[in-house]
Amino acid sequence: MKITKPTLLLDKGKCRKNIENMVDRAKEFNCKLRPHFKTHQSHEIGEWFKEFGIDSCAVSSLEMAKYFHKSGWKDITVAFPLNLLEIDTVNYLAKEITLNICVESVETVQHLNKEIRHPLNIFIKIDAGYHRTGVQAQKLEEIQSIINEIEKNELVNFVGFIQHAGHSYQAKGKEEINKIHQETSQLMIDLKDHFKKQYPELIISNGDTPSCSICSDFDHIDEMRPGNFVFYDVMQAEIGSCSYNDIAVALACPVVAKHKDRNEIILYGGAIHLSKDRIEQNGRTIYGLISKKEDERWGSPIKNCYMKKLSQEHGTMHVDDEKFDEFNIGDIVYVLPIHSCLTANLMSQYTTLEGVNINMFHYR
Repeated sequence: MKITKPTLLLDKGKCRKNIENMVDRAKEFNCKLRPHFKTHQSHEIGEWFKEFGIDSCAVSSLEMAKYFHKSGWKDITVAFPLNLLEIDTVNYLAKEITLNICVESVETVQHLNKEIRHPLNIFIKIDAGYHRTGVQAQKLEEIQSIINEIEKNELVNFVGFIQHAGHSYQAKGKEEINKIHQETSQLMIDLKDHFKKQYPELIISNGDTPSCSICSDFDHIDEMRPGNFVFYDVMQAEIGSCSYNDIAVALACPVVAKHKDRNEIILYGGAIHLSKDRIEQNGRTIYGLISKKEDERWGSPIKNCYMKKLSQEHGTMHVDDEKFDEFNIGDIVYVLPIHSCLTANLMSQYTTLEGVNINMFHYR
C-alpha cells in the first residue's frame, strides 16, 4: 500500500475486537447495546455491528439517520435535541423506521405535536452532570410538564430518559470515571423511580464510552449508548478507558521538513485532518502522539514524541535529540488522534491495513 498524503488508517481487527468486547459487556450486564455511530459514520462498519447481533443504533443528526436508514437500519435514535426546522425529515423517517428523538422543552413538543404525521418515540434529554444540554434531573415538575405535553398527541410516544455523561472524558483515571458514573447513574435511578409507576416500561439510556468501557454497575441501565469505543483514541487511553493497543485508527502523515535546531519535524497533516482537540500533559499541549510502523501496523507511542502545534495543513512534531535522526524527509509516521470522532469526520474515508478504502457519511 503506497501512502502519499494524510491517510486515515483503520485496523479492522482491532475495530472488530472493540465491537465484540462492548457487545460482551452489554450482555454481561443484561443491557441493550445501542452503539452511537457518530464516531465511524460508515455503512460498512455498521455492517460489522450487525454481525455481532446489533440491530439498532444512535446517530447525531437526522441527516445521518437518513444515511443509515438507506443502509438498512430500522431502529435509530437521534441523540441530539430535535431541530424543528427539520420536521420534514422527521416525518419522512418516522414513516419509514422506528425513529426515536430527543426533546428537552414543552415548546419543542408543542411545535412537534402540530407537525408530526407518523408515529414517533420521544426521549426526554436529561442533564445528569455534564451541563451541556438537557433538563436537570432534579427538575421533576418541568419534566412532568414535558411528558404531559407529549401525551396530548397519540402519534408520539414517551419512551424514557436519555443522558450523556460527557464530563467523564475529563476524568483523571478509572477511579474518577467510576465516581462520575455512580453520581450520574444515581440521578437517573432516582428519576426512573419517580416515574416508573406512571410509566412502568420507561427506558434509561446512558451514553459515554469511558463508563461503558470500565464500570461494572449497570443494573439500573436499560440501554448503553457508547460510540467512541469503536476506535478509541489518545484521550481514552490517557484516562484509562482502554489501552494504547486498542486504538484502531491512526493518521499516516508524510514527513516534509526537519528543523533540528528546535527539535521539530514538519508533517503533511494538520488541523484539517486531526482537528485541534488536545490534552495537557506535564505542562505540554499535545495534539496527537506519534508511533512508527511495526509489522504493517502502528506500535505504541514513542516517548517524548508528539504533535505540539497544528495549522491548516502543517503538523509540527516535537522529537527529542536521541530520536531526531530516526526520521527522514519522505518517511511516513503514524499519528494517534486525540479525538478519533473528529479526525474520522474530517477525513471522511478510511483505508484498512489491507489497502481497502471505506467511505463514510459526510455532510458536505
